[in-house]
Amino acid sequence: MRTLSRLGTLSGLGTLSGLGALSGLGALSGVRRLSGGPDGGPGGVGVSEGVPDAVGVSGGVPPGWYSSLSDSAPVHLVEHFLLTVQQVGGLPWWLSIVVATLSVRTAVTLPLAAYQTVVLARVEALQVEISELAKRLRYEVSVRARERSWTEKQSRFQFKKNLRRIVSQLYVRENCHPFKASLLIWVQLPLWISLSLALRNLTLDQSALHADLAAGGALWFPDLTVPDSTWILPLSLGLTNLIIVEVFSLQRVNPSHLQRIVTNSIRGFSVLMVPIAATVPSGLALYWLSSSLIGLSHNLLLRSRLLHRLLRLKTVRQSETPYRDLLSAFKSKYCR
Repeated sequence: MRTLSRLGTLSGLGTLSGLGALSGLGALSGVRRLSGGPDGGPGGVGVSEGVPDAVGVSGGVPPGWYSSLSDSAPVHLVEHFLLTVQQVGGLPWWLSIVVATLSVRTAVTLPLAAYQTVVLARVEALQVEISELAKRLRYEVSVRARERSWTEKQSRFQFKKNLRRIVSQLYVRENCHPFKASLLIWVQLPLWISLSLALRNLTLDQSALHADLAAGGALWFPDLTVPDSTWILPLSLGLTNLIIVEVFSLQRVNPSHLQRIVTNSIRGFSVLMVPIAATVPSGLALYWLSSSLIGLSHNLLLRSRLLHRLLRLKTVRQSETPYRDLLSAFKSKYCR
């Protein structure tokens, strides 16, 4: 049960666990000719008629799943959202991408992350009670086993069955089933995919906004439609994601074997994202980096003692100096 409650915390890294799922397909969209509907849609995001679809060329081959997903209604809705942010704010495109990312992550994922923190804090607070009840249940099962001549296998079955029932009742009582903590990933991952596809569509040569995005960069990435040749954005993305993983790993005490496997897997995804981000348009890499940086800041914000008091969180291990403790743990692990 402790393992389950700990793993729930990693769901805050939803973007990490799904980072490679779709971004690696960026190269496929290079053949895509559609960025809106045939009519161009709002904001002029469209193409001329008669251009074949990504996979469904004149031979009548039906479009593939990636083409269908890129041309889906949620993706086009996100395209129009990005365009609205840029037009209303009058900002350059690179800053519009950052502002749109900040808006979505603050308005949607931050409240869900706070709710996840509340659920996991309640689950952790129940561990002491669950441990005591498990001891009493083990004794009662052993007494009943002697009375009814149960085998060891039957005793274990009865113990596990009744413990699951007791724990389930406690979760209902406290309204904190661990599955509720996974709500963040089920919302965050589709948002991340939709925004990634929308930005990929807008940076295509056939997009009506291609010229604007080509001149909408800054500093070392003036063209948002081409990859970052300096690798600054990809390397920054990989470093930020690794920091997020380490922040979560440092808060664990005696991690289980499964937790270590999950943590190392996410580290691998973080490293894998570096070469992937180096092959996609810099506008897309900028979004990924912005999203990770904002996610890291939100994770640090949720450690605040003031926020814990506002949310009335009660955990087994409460610290009056969470940031100082985190820095000390980091120095102890990496600066010996």
